[in-house]
Order: sequence, then structure tokens, then C-alpha cells
Amino acid sequence: MATSIRSRGGGGGGRITPYKSLFFVSAIAISFFFFAFFVFTSDDADDSTPDLNTGFGSTRRSVLAMKSDPLKQRLDQIKKQAEDHKSLVLAYASYARRSKLESSKLVRVFADLARNYTDLITNYKSLSESDSVSMDESVLRQFEKDVKLRIKDTRQVIADAKESFDRELKIQKLKDTIFAVNEQLTKVKKQGAFSSLIAAKSIPKNLHCLTMKLMEELIANPEKYADEDKSPELEDPSLYHYAIFSDNVIAASVVVNSAVKNSKEPFKHVFHVVTDKMNLGAMKVMFKMRQYNGAHFEVKALEDYTFLNSSYVPVLKQLESANLQKFYFENKLENATKDTSNMKFRNPKYLSMLNHVRFYLPEMYPKLHRILFLDDDIVVQRDLTGLWDIDMDGKVNGAVETCFGSFHRYAQYMNFSHPLIKENFSPKACAWAYGMNFFDLDAWRKEKCTEQYHYWQTLNENRTLWKLGTLPPGLITFYSTTKPLDKTWHVLGLGYNPSISMDEIRNAAVVHFNGNMKPWLDIAIPQFRPLWTKYVDYEMEFVQQCNFGL
Repeated sequence: MATSIRSRGGGGGGRITPYKSLFFVSAIAISFFFFAFFVFTSDDADDSTPDLNTGFGSTRRSVLAMKSDPLKQRLDQIKKQAEDHKSLVLAYASYARRSKLESSKLVRVFADLARNYTDLITNYKSLSESDSVSMDESVLRQFEKDVKLRIKDTRQVIADAKESFDRELKIQKLKDTIFAVNEQLTKVKKQGAFSSLIAAKSIPKNLHCLTMKLMEELIANPEKYADEDKSPELEDPSLYHYAIFSDNVIAASVVVNSAVKNSKEPFKHVFHVVTDKMNLGAMKVMFKMRQYNGAHFEVKALEDYTFLNSSYVPVLKQLESANLQKFYFENKLENATKDTSNMKFRNPKYLSMLNHVRFYLPEMYPKLHRILFLDDDIVVQRDLTGLWDIDMDGKVNGAVETCFGSFHRYAQYMNFSHPLIKENFSPKACAWAYGMNFFDLDAWRKEKCTEQYHYWQTLNENRTLWKLGTLPPGLITFYSTTKPLDKTWHVLGLGYNPSISMDEIRNAAVVHFNGNMKPWLDIAIPQFRPLWTKYVDYEMEFVQQCNFGL
């Protein structure tokens, strides 16, 4: 049955016949076929076909490519790995420089690696500028291969560098440890020096005991130890006179005992012992209890010499200074140990008149011509009268020189940066030792040595010319008036140097225990102590009671 179709507009012209309907359907089918052919055949198109940007096919290809073959993501990942390892290399290079390894090859290797990464990224810059459509995958693979090789080399270098860095770190830690130990050692040395100073300068229990026992004897028998009339021998210039200034009764007695026992004619020897007022009584009892083979004695206190006052003596005047008192009597460890090298001179004894009274010998003994000064830490081993036979050549001070090479020169005792010292003295002048000094008192008076001492001591009130002690002012006072004596007269160092040969000691007329290890202390050098103890009067009851023999 034939079907007729009419249009809405009506009329015979709008009717669609069966032939027209068939033609319309056929046209739609043909169009769909060509569209499908175009789509499926475009997958085989050459990637080098120019992209017109506005073409529908090109846009469709980019979307599909991003989903099926993400070359762009691979490129980004490879570049990120390269940049990350470049940053790592630069970080190691920076650490190497901070570790002061600029001269090592590691720094150069790291710099070369960083440069290689930069060059590599630059060489494949075209990949970054292309999209996935135009990107050559073979080039991308070569870029990835080169980056992996660089990363492998980088990791190997870093592995080797870590070992080197670990060594450097260990060395640095070791240096830090050494520095910390040195700081601690310095502190301990200062504390040790301070403790040693206390041990050396403190009064031992047995010495304090002996002083007390002697004072008890004086109090119990005052008439027995009353002052006697002055003996004429004390001012007889034809006899052999000795000056000993000490507050140590046992030490002073050993000096006298050793000198008397080794003298040929003890009755011709006169000993002038000067002490402080506190020890005067004990010292008098000590020397009056023994006869010492007819030797003569005079025991006096500093206070008996009335001219020794602050208006005349610079040291006594300076002692009134608050600044000087603080320096000598500082009782805080951290302050008292600031100057370790000169700590031994901080002892107040170096400002004591018992040390400085040696500069007033001509005034103390105005009728004498010559006198031998002895420290209280010496031992006499042979007759000393030969010193009075020495021609002094008009010199004031006869002493043993201590210099050898560059040691014990004036430069070590005085401040040669001060113009007064520089103008008046030679830094290379040879120093000499106190302890056994033979003084020509007539030449002393002629040269006005005491006035010279006063002049320089006054100038040194602020310790700008020399630091401390009595040796520097002695070196200055007797700069051009000292006569060197043969070294066998006086051997020093038994209070600090255990390596002195016994042959040298045996040949010495006087051995000197200068230093902290005094022979009456527990810290004495063992091999030298018998040289001193042999002259201790162990037969005295008080010495036995105070355990000096132990």
C-alpha cells in the first residue's frame, strides 16, 4: 500500500515521495562512512606532518597522545632527577669549602659534576621546548641514559667523599677535644702552681712546732737567754763576717752549722743573723743552746735597725699602697693565678724587708770592710775563707754568673721596652745569682749602691721596669760593679732541678736549694735532701720532739 506524506504547510508542492526519502538516507550513510574513514586512517599519519594548530585532527591527536604516551612527564622526571643531583653536588662542594678543603680534588670534582649537569640540561634544551607530538622519543631515551650515567658517577663520588668528610669531621672533633683538654690543662696547671706555691711557702707543722718549743724554753728560762754585752768580735774587720737574714730557725741553724763544721778556724767566724720580731726569741734560743765550736753570733730583729722605716726605704713606703697590697695578698684563686709564669713572686716575702735588707749592709755594719751574704736555703760544704783572698778589682759584688747561651740574660729579668731600661742596660748582659754573695763594703760606699737601689726601686713602684723579686733590682744596682766568681763556689738549682750531677755538687763550696722544693719540706727532691739533713742538729731535744728526723 502506498503511503503519502504531506507537509504541514499543506499543498501539493510539499509532499515527500518514497524516492526522495531513500535518497536522503543514502546521503547520511555515505557521509558517516567518509567520516569514519578519515578518523581511523589518521592514526597512521606521519608524526612529521605540520601542525596547523587550528586543525581538528591535530587537537584530537594531542589529547590522545597525552593519555597513551606521556613523554612530557618522563622528560620532567628526568630533568628533576638531574636538577636534584646537581643541587646535591653543589651542597657537598659547599660543605667541602666550609671544611677548608679548597685545595683538595674533591671540591674540583664536585664543581665539574655540577657543570656537567648544567651542560647536559642545556644540550637537551630542545626537548623542553617541544611538545609530545613533535618530541623525538629516541632523543628522550638518550637524555635519560646520559642523566643516569651522571647520577651513577655522582653517587660514587659522594660515597667516596663521605669517607673523606668523616675523616675531616673526626679530625675537627679531635682538634676541638685537644683544645678543650688544653684549656683544662692550663687551668689545672695554674691550680697546681698555686697549690705548689702554698706547699712551698707555708710553714710546715714540724717547723712551727720547733719555734713554739724554743719560745716555751725562752719563757721558762728568761734569765738564761738574756741579752749580753756586745762582743768586740762582732765589729772586728779582721774576722770573717757572714750575714744571714731569715725567719726560719731550722734553716738558719743549718747554714751556720754547715759553715762552722767545714771551717778550719771556727773561732774566727762571726755570724750576723737578722730575723723579724716574731721569731727573734726562738732564733736567740736556737743559737745560744749550742756553742758552735767557738764561732761568734749576733741575733737581731729588723726593728732594731731604726733607720729602716718608710721615710727612708722605698719598699716600705710602697707597701702602704693599696694596689700593691692587693697584688701581693690576693686571696682569690682566679685572680692569684692570672700570671702563672711570675706566680712565685706574688708571695709577700718578696716585699718583706728580710729580702730587701741585703741592700743596706754598709749601714747595718758600718765598721766592717767585707761581708759574705748567705741565703737560708744554702748548705756550706767547704771552708769559705778563700773568698776573702780574692782580689775584687774595685768591684762591689762577687757572685757566680748563671747565664749560658741566651738564658739568664738581663732581658729575661727586666722590661727592655721601657726607655729607661733600654738606655742604661744591655739585654745581653749576663745575670748572676743571689744566695752566696761576697760584698766589698768599702767599694759599696764609694759607688753609692744603696742610693742607686733607692732610685730604681722608686721608679718601679708600678712594676713597669721589672716585675717582682729582689734579683732584678740587684742586677740593676750592681750592673757594672759585679765580679764573676768561679762556678764551683756556688751551685744552684737543688730546689727544682733533679738532674744536677752529683760530681758538680760534691765539688761545690756552697749548694743552693733555690726553688720551691726546699729541703725541710715534704716535696724536697729526695736525692738532694741528705745534703741538708746531715747538718740538722738532731741531738737537740726540741728537734727530736718535733719529728724532724722522720
